[in-house]
Amino acid sequence: MFQASKTHLDDLQKKRLEEKCIVIDKQDQVIGAETKKNCHLMENIERGLLHRAFSVVLFNTKNQLLVQQRADAKYTFPGHFTDSCSSHPLYTPEELEEKDAMGVRRAALRRLQAELGISQEQISIKDIIFMNRMYHKSPSDDIWGEHEVCYLLLVRKDLTLNPDPREVKSYCYMSQEDLQDLLDRGARGEEKITPWFRTIAEGFLFSWWPHLEDVSTFMEPDKIYGL
Repeated sequence: MFQASKTHLDDLQKKRLEEKCIVIDKQDQVIGAETKKNCHLMENIERGLLHRAFSVVLFNTKNQLLVQQRADAKYTFPGHFTDSCSSHPLYTPEELEEKDAMGVRRAALRRLQAELGISQEQISIKDIIFMNRMYHKSPSDDIWGEHEVCYLLLVRKDLTLNPDPREVKSYCYMSQEDLQDLLDRGARGEEKITPWFRTIAEGFLFSWWPHLEDVSTFMEPDKIYGL
């Protein structure tokens, strides 16, 4: 078990802690910027510091979900199983654009390419569907945690992956039954699962799964769940 400190972080994770996240209120209105480090410190989270994030659920055309295990060097929830790709839009003009969640989708495209090694030729903004948003707060340990309004994004496409081992410890595609088994093992304490992934799976994925060819009826761009 990692101790609550930065000692397990590699140089990549330390560098990323200085990136500027988008600070928001609970209605997802932008109110400023703060470093990723400060956004994820529990002492700031308890004071109400809230930032914008995203989670991508990536399905192949066999309707299997890509599940990854976070690298042990991650500052929050190291070694936990989680969604296909989760991160943060940055406080830049390109990733602040609100219309059609364009800024967040650009951030997701950036991270899909950087984290999962998906080449630019394989995926574009139009492949990334904005489904809804959810409010999320959870401590990782005594120092680090998450406090976000998370944009839930869906991709359904066959892609060739080359994940960065500094970000991803392991990965696999799962059926509904496989995912339920993982969640059950997590509930028994046999596996570590990020709390937001459990919320996404139980709250949304199992109802979406039979309709992945057309998820338009499930798209709720104005909805923020969990508030």
